[in-house]
Amino acid sequence: MKSAYPIILSPADKGFVVYVPDLDINTEGDTIADAIEMARDAIGLWGICRQDTGNEIPIPKSMTPKHKSDEIVSIVDVDFDFYRRVNEMRTVRKNVTIPSWLNELAEKNKINFSAALQEGLKHQLNITE
Repeated sequence: MKSAYPIILSPADKGFVVYVPDLDINTEGDTIADAIEMARDAIGLWGICRQDTGNEIPIPKSMTPKHKSDEIVSIVDVDFDFYRRVNEMRTVRKNVTIPSWLNELAEKNKINFSAALQEGLKHQLNITE
């Protein structure tokens, strides 16, 4: 599910405080770009937590919320399904088969099999972090 929410960026001593009026949440960032990214993360986390508790994610009421003259209003888009996939830290167990000589050599060199498999899969899938 994709959505877009208005945010209000208020200048602070260092950076910006971000308020998401439709969700009544705050975050902050050192620069405008950082503040917008932090808002996207806060909205994404808030949204999937809401889904996890069986509640719907509200749609924005207005794209032009009331704000003070020194504040900036911007729009942040969030893909809640993508956010969930990227931030899902749940692990799954996989049973793999490798030649015994490779297993012995890896164990002798204290290779972490899970880490090696993850690195290999990311490489094969062209995923960079």
